[in-house]
Amino acid sequence: MDIMQNMYIDEIVQLVRETSDTQKLLETLENYHENDIAEALEFLTKEERSALYSVLGIEWVSEIFAYLEDASPYFEELELEKAAEIIENMDSDDAVDILETMDEEIGEKLVSLMDDESSRDIRLIQSYDEDEIGSKMTTNFISVKKGISVKEAMKEMVAQAEENDNIYTIYVYNEDETLYGAMDLKDLITARAHEDLEDYISHAYPYVYDYEKVSECLEKIRGYAEDSIPVLDEQNRILGVITAQDIIEVVDDEMEDDYAKLAGLTEAEDLNETLLDSMKKRLPWLIVLLGLGIGVSSVVGIFESVVSQLAIIVCFQSLILGMAGNVGTQSLAVTIRVLMDENVRKSQKVQLLFKEMRIGLCNGLLLGIISFVFIGLYVYFVKQYELMFSFAVSGCVGIALVVAMIISSLVGTVVPLFFHKLKIDPAVASGPLITTINDLVAVISYYGLAWVLLINIMKLQ
Repeated sequence: MDIMQNMYIDEIVQLVRETSDTQKLLETLENYHENDIAEALEFLTKEERSALYSVLGIEWVSEIFAYLEDASPYFEELELEKAAEIIENMDSDDAVDILETMDEEIGEKLVSLMDDESSRDIRLIQSYDEDEIGSKMTTNFISVKKGISVKEAMKEMVAQAEENDNIYTIYVYNEDETLYGAMDLKDLITARAHEDLEDYISHAYPYVYDYEKVSECLEKIRGYAEDSIPVLDEQNRILGVITAQDIIEVVDDEMEDDYAKLAGLTEAEDLNETLLDSMKKRLPWLIVLLGLGIGVSSVVGIFESVVSQLAIIVCFQSLILGMAGNVGTQSLAVTIRVLMDENVRKSQKVQLLFKEMRIGLCNGLLLGIISFVFIGLYVYFVKQYELMFSFAVSGCVGIALVVAMIISSLVGTVVPLFFHKLKIDPAVASGPLITTINDLVAVISYYGLAWVLLINIMKLQ
């Protein structure tokens, strides 16, 4: 929350507490955004909120409540009938979001108290799984029948605008209620009464189907600069629309979900979750990573003889492991970003694979040379080893770094590509998973090279 918003909230709280003139309070509050008023509710007492609701009226309170992150505590202060009336006046998608935060039994009672149209729209949206686009739509849109005149279309638009405020795109449907096309409000307003409405209708307007997965059609939705996109059923009938605001929320949710997976969580967390809920989200991956970690430690154990003969090489193990993990995570992030484009071709994926390997090779060579020089000098001057021994060790570190970075780039690219091929979210190839796999690669590369080069070839001990 920024300083400006804090200032607005303080002003709103002061107005509610100090303004006794109802009309003056209403006129003053009209200068503030509903989001700021929603934020201010937290700083008012239950009695002050109740008085404010009475002054604002149901319709305005509905708009304010739509901005609340968690509206359930505020609804608990209201009678069921009044709470139902507030939710009834919300957009159907906002109403569903509110109901999801409530106890299921109370939510069902509230829906049963609403009018038939509102309860039908809410139950429709609730019928979809969370990852289906139908769960994100709203039934707040304007539609007119094909074949009517400009004057009739304008009259119908005005009539529907009393209940629906998403008016910038008007959808046109056929006799059987299937989607025929769409037109801009601007075109309808500027059209002359004698002109044919057909001339203003776009028949190539984008659309999505209600049971499409959010992740699969997100790129298509974002590719069109439209204020709303219709959601159709299997018979191509309009069920609702995805608005620009919905798209922003969906993208935000997807990014939050992907970020959680990249962090090694099964789902996103928030500050209000219980200890048990947070543990459930973290433990599955941690158990998998523990198993992989044990595998890494076991591999180190295999090279115990190398460590016992050349104890100094242990000093640089963390360097190899850290760089391998960093490189793999970078390649993972780039690959997931590329895979967000559902239209990416197979040839482009192959191109990406070789590009990441080239980057790993070039960066590895540069960092390997730097490591060779500085580690060699460090071992010679600080640890007081012989010159040949010092640079033999640093050479092993440098070569292992090059090998580890190339393979880590490969792993960081191949794993998400493989997951994507299996229709599994590539973000599941999380940072911790890639890092642990690359630790295994780095350990084998480093100690394997030390065993071959330093002990078997150069006979150093």
